[in-house]
Amino acid sequence: MGKKQNVKQLLKAAEKPSKLSRKLHPFYRGKIEVVPKCRVKSMDDFSIWYSPGVAAVCSDIYKKPELVYEYTNKWNSVAVVSDGTRVLGLGDIGPLAAMPVMEGKALLYKYLGGVDAYPICLGSKDESEIIRAVKILQPSFGGINLEDISQPKCFPILQTLKNECDIPVWHDDQQGTALVTLAGLINALKVTGKKIGKIKVAMVGAGAANICIARLLMFYGVNPGNIVMTDSKGTLHKGRTDLKDKNPQRWQLCAQTNALGVEGYIKEAMENADAVIALSAPGPGIIKPEWIKGMAKNPIVFACANPVPEIWPWEAKEAGAAVVATGRSDFANQVNNSLGFPGVFRGVLDARASKITDNMCITAAAEIAAHIADNKIRPDKILPSMSDWELFPRVAAAVGVKAVKEKVAAKKLSYDNFYNAAKDIIKRSRAVTQTMMSKGYIRKVKN
Repeated sequence: MGKKQNVKQLLKAAEKPSKLSRKLHPFYRGKIEVVPKCRVKSMDDFSIWYSPGVAAVCSDIYKKPELVYEYTNKWNSVAVVSDGTRVLGLGDIGPLAAMPVMEGKALLYKYLGGVDAYPICLGSKDESEIIRAVKILQPSFGGINLEDISQPKCFPILQTLKNECDIPVWHDDQQGTALVTLAGLINALKVTGKKIGKIKVAMVGAGAANICIARLLMFYGVNPGNIVMTDSKGTLHKGRTDLKDKNPQRWQLCAQTNALGVEGYIKEAMENADAVIALSAPGPGIIKPEWIKGMAKNPIVFACANPVPEIWPWEAKEAGAAVVATGRSDFANQVNNSLGFPGVFRGVLDARASKITDNMCITAAAEIAAHIADNKIRPDKILPSMSDWELFPRVAAAVGVKAVKEKVAAKKLSYDNFYNAAKDIIKRSRAVTQTMMSKGYIRKVKN
C-alpha cells in the first residue's frame, strides 16, 4: 500500500466515528441516565426512600455530617464541569455544544471505573463564577472533574479549587493527560535503555496539557534544565518577557527549564533531544522527519495532536524514532486519558480523599506503566488498552493506598481491600450495562 493511499484510508477511517456519532446520538437521545440502585417492591417502599422515612436519615446527617457518605450516593458521585471554552479540537463552542463530550466522559467514568458522573456545563466563562459554581456544588458530589476549560484561566481555577474545596478537584486535561503521558514515557525509556534523570526532552506546544506534563516530569526526576518547550512564538527561555504578565505558567517554565537558553522553534528544541512530547496543532507536517534525524540516538516521539498527529507514525519511524506514540486508537501506543481518570477517581472516592496530590498522580502513572510486564514491553506496546479492565481496580488500589500515605484519606484501607472494592463495583457496572443490552432496555440500532 502506497503512503498516499494509506493516508487516504486513515483519514476516511477517521471520519467513520463522526458519521456513526451523528446517527446514534439522536437514536439514544444521550448516553447516560439515572436508574434506581435500591429495591422498589411496592409503592409502600417510597415511605422508606422518601417521606416520611427519609426524615430520620436527614436528621442523622444534620447531627453528624460525615454520614452523608454512608446514607447517600455522594461517596460515588463526580461532577464533570466545563464552560465549553476548549472542547476537543473545536475550541470555544459553548456549554450546550460541550454536553455530548461531558456525557461521554460520564459514560467512561461509569463503565471503566464504576463512578457515577454527571455533566455540569456552566453558562459562564468568568473565572470567579466558575470557581463559585463548583464550590457551591460541593455538598452533592464526592469529587470534581474540570474539563475543556481554556487556558490560562484553567490554571488558577484548578489551584483555587484544590486549595479551597473539601473534596478532590482535578483537571483531566492537565493531570490526566500528564500521568498517562508519564506512564508511556516510563516504558519507552525501558525500550531505549535511557535514564529519566539524564534525558533531554523537547516539548511542542505550551497548552494546559504540556505545561502540566512538564511539571510532572520534573517532579518524577527529569532535569528541568533539560526540558525545552515551544509555543507558537518559539522556545521558552528567560528572554521571553512577553509571557511575564500574559501567561505566568509559561513564564515560570521560562525560568525553570531550558538551562542552555536554546532559542528558535521546534527544530532547535528537538536537536539532540532523547524524547519529543507534542500536544500542539493537528498535523501532519508540524514535526519534520529531518528534525527527528537530528535527535539523539533511539529517539522517543509522542505526537499526540488529534485527529491527525504532528507527524505520521511511519514517517517518524523512517526518520529513526525507536518508539512512537499518538493520541489515536488506530495506531500502536495510544496516549489515552481514559487509562487514568476512571481508576484514579475510583481510588480517590473509595479512600474518601480530600485532594489528589502529585504523588498520587505519579503512583497512578507508575501503576499504568507496570501493568505491562517488563518482558512484554515492546516499541509498539508501551501502554495498556482500555479493554484490559483489570488495569482500573489496580490503579484505584494503588491511588487509594497512596492517599492514605499522603494523609488525605478519611478511609484507611489496605491495598487488598481497595482492590476488591474497586473490582466489585467495576464488574457490577459492566454487568448492569450488559444486562440492559441483553434485555433490550438499551435498544439495538436497526440497520
